[in-house]
Amino acid sequence: MTPTAEVWAADEAVTRLFTAHYRPLVRLATLLLHDSGRAEEIVQDAYVALHGHWRRLRDADKALAYLRTTVVNRSRSALRHRTVVDRYLAVVRREQDAPSAESGALETLRHEAVVAALRALPTRQREVVVLRYYIDLSEADIAATLGISRGAVKSHCSRGMAALRETLERYS
Repeated sequence: MTPTAEVWAADEAVTRLFTAHYRPLVRLATLLLHDSGRAEEIVQDAYVALHGHWRRLRDADKALAYLRTTVVNRSRSALRHRTVVDRYLAVVRREQDAPSAESGALETLRHEAVVAALRALPTRQREVVVLRYYIDLSEADIAATLGISRGAVKSHCSRGMAALRETLERYS
């Protein structure tokens, strides 16, 4: 077969595949990406790649499988790229939203005041408050952890929070 005849064979075969399978392939890519515009680009690129590799295709009957595989792989790549971009943008946003040095210093002072107020609490109240508000355990889990009743957990937590409020109001 002459090079011109090979091009015509590739053109005809890819055109037939395009006519018969373009929409289902776009649906496949859209389901994978949740972005119909990008899905169409990926499918079109897959057809271009198939046309460019037509001479190297060993079995023309497997061209549709080649297209599906190409669409899935390119969709995965697009998703990975989107993940990297999203991570980068999140970092940039965090850097832009970073607090000023003064607010950082004030936050450190507030944190130190809370830690000092916690240290001033009786042991059981401190344990209950830390487990409840820093570790985010339920009353039942705190009771099981400390070996006390749920009522005791409520009581220690209430007294501890009242003492913290009183101490921290003096700092402000």
